[in-house]
Amino acid sequence: MSSLLVPEISPSGFSFDLCQRNTFLVRKGFDTPKVKKTGTTIAGVVYKDGVILGGDTRATEDTIVADKYSLKIHYLAPNMYCCGAGTAADTEMTTEMIASQLELHRLNTGRVVPVCTANTLIKQMLFRYQGHIGAALILGGFDLDGPQLYCIYPHGSTEKLKYTTMGSGSLAAMSVLESTWKPDMSEEEAKKLVADAIRAGVFNDLASGSNVDLCVIRKNNVEYLRPYDTASVKGERQINYRYKPGTTSVLTKTIQPIIVEEETVRIIESEAMDTSA
Repeated sequence: MSSLLVPEISPSGFSFDLCQRNTFLVRKGFDTPKVKKTGTTIAGVVYKDGVILGGDTRATEDTIVADKYSLKIHYLAPNMYCCGAGTAADTEMTTEMIASQLELHRLNTGRVVPVCTANTLIKQMLFRYQGHIGAALILGGFDLDGPQLYCIYPHGSTEKLKYTTMGSGSLAAMSVLESTWKPDMSEEEAKKLVADAIRAGVFNDLASGSNVDLCVIRKNNVEYLRPYDTASVKGERQINYRYKPGTTSVLTKTIQPIIVEEETVRIIESEAMDTSA
């Protein structure tokens, strides 16, 4: 019970207390604000010696490009990273909360945190909110069981895969992965494959664009390549559009004089102040 001296402390994390109110208002005829469409292309593959994650850098707000250099590959632990698609704020806050729990787990046990542990923490959290958190994630890492790659959906369902992609450009990216991926790929082959998949999403999805970021997770180290490649290079103007005076002929010419009325200025003579008193 809260009081003036002991106020009630709100619980940490996401809050959806107004969902029931919004449902009641919809029944009364008041429409809720529409969800804005977001766009991303993220991908991940398992190769011979590790995992490679990739993503584009365009953040959109409906039909507006809000950020051309958005960071979509998030840190979770020294041996694992996570790509995020969906609502940018949800992906950032979700990965930060899970990263803090993984660090506490590492400090408590003194061991390398398994990737499956992060997968379990993320899916339990997302399932708790029943899809209201717009975070579609690709989790990749390297632990005692070798390279691991998980696909995590906003409602909490997960899959363990050798290659995967998510986001609005995932259909184009998956076509590249399906046709090119093979077991025991070399690191350079895997880099090229992930970059080609992200480029496919960039060039075939309006909500994906700008650069290609890669994160190479090996057994003993992680290499973050930002940017790995600039997919959408801004074109240069090829023609000079400045024309010399007189290029366009003047057919008619009319001069309209502007009459400025003179204002009468009244000068009021001021009388000297009587200071005899």
